[in-house]
Amino acid sequence: MTLALERISATETLAPQDFPTVVGSRLRVPLVTGEQVGYANLDHAASAPCLDAVRDAVDEFLPWYASVHRGAGFASQVSTKLYERTRDVLRRFVDARSGDTVVFTRNTTDSFNLLARALPRNTSVVVFDTEHHAALLPWKGRNVHRVPTPRTRLEAVSAVDGALAACPEGPRLVVITGASNVTGELLPVKEIAAVARRYGARIALDGAQLAPHRRISLRELDVDYVAISGHKLYAPFGAGALIGRADWLRAAQPYLTGGGATKVVTGEGDQLGVVWNSGPERHEAGSPNTVGVYALGVACEQLSARWDQVAEHEVVLLERLQRGLAAVPGLAELRLFDAAVERVGTISFVLDGFEPGWLAAVLSAEYGIGVRDGAFCAHIATRRLIKETGSQAQQAVRVSLGLGTTEEHVDRLLLALRQIVARGARWTYAKKDGRWAPIDDPRELPAFLR
Repeated sequence: MTLALERISATETLAPQDFPTVVGSRLRVPLVTGEQVGYANLDHAASAPCLDAVRDAVDEFLPWYASVHRGAGFASQVSTKLYERTRDVLRRFVDARSGDTVVFTRNTTDSFNLLARALPRNTSVVVFDTEHHAALLPWKGRNVHRVPTPRTRLEAVSAVDGALAACPEGPRLVVITGASNVTGELLPVKEIAAVARRYGARIALDGAQLAPHRRISLRELDVDYVAISGHKLYAPFGAGALIGRADWLRAAQPYLTGGGATKVVTGEGDQLGVVWNSGPERHEAGSPNTVGVYALGVACEQLSARWDQVAEHEVVLLERLQRGLAAVPGLAELRLFDAAVERVGTISFVLDGFEPGWLAAVLSAEYGIGVRDGAFCAHIATRRLIKETGSQAQQAVRVSLGLGTTEEHVDRLLLALRQIVARGARWTYAKKDGRWAPIDDPRELPAFLR
């Protein structure tokens, strides 16, 4: 049991060859042509695979899993210790301030809905329309200033300045993504935070796409809140977190009401008196996802110990991908800014003459490649950027790299795109329930789905 308790609190000393591996790295998938190939997962931005280290940690913990906080049994004490210790792990992961709180949620969407419920009355919210819907939509009923898609990083900073100047007196919150889930480009978070401070505004960072690729420091960026998702961070067990200043969260009504959020409940008949907890558990009613929380903590520790390796791996693959895509005839990449802007390993594109959904189906069925097609829960930004390429498409294809990506995966995608442009598909496809799929698809589902 020592390992389960110590793994989450200590950073390992790593050998140079000790690179994080993922579950499913040896997965083989069927093609419509009858062969089987290793699965090329180029959809990390949607949901990243599970780290092997996370799976192993969860397997080790599961025999000890029990109720948390109020259980007298020894297993309950172990579970409670792991659950609460993970708050400190996440504080370190984002370099939080000493007074910052960690509220466990389901994901980034849940985190921002929680924050929206906790905003003081009459708070003005400034948000780019480039945001993922998780960060764009929760502020309904507030005084929302939506800022159009910026064309340069300088324009982004200037636009926030103008929006804050137009806000009425009262609390203000700027919501900004760290890395675009459409283009992978990094937004000027630190510069925007500096502008926000001049107006006394707070800043909420959508860290869903940034956290798996880069160190995040709330102190250095000078932001007040960050939301992260375990399923983006190689811990797909249903947990996320909102990390940041405690005062608004402490003053707000509980996000959910029920057991765990309450300190004391009194009364008789129809009259109930409730005293709510004042710490993070105020917003964590119900039995928590202890396994998911622990998995998230282990993933954060694993990444924290390997940032140099993670970055080097991504740089090599991203350069290879960009060079190859630039050589594909008729391919236009979606971009917010110019080519010099730093980005994580995510690229979206349209290919002249080929519908994105059809293209994604062909890549899957004939090449064993998984990509994402659509508007990526960022409809306004995606469609505007597509229009700027001159395409008539309403959707795009997104390729996203991660720890499970290899050079062979990238090369296979590039070869596939060139072959599709040159000769089309080898199979016939049709739309079924709104999605493109092979006609008379011969691929068998795995046994557990039959």
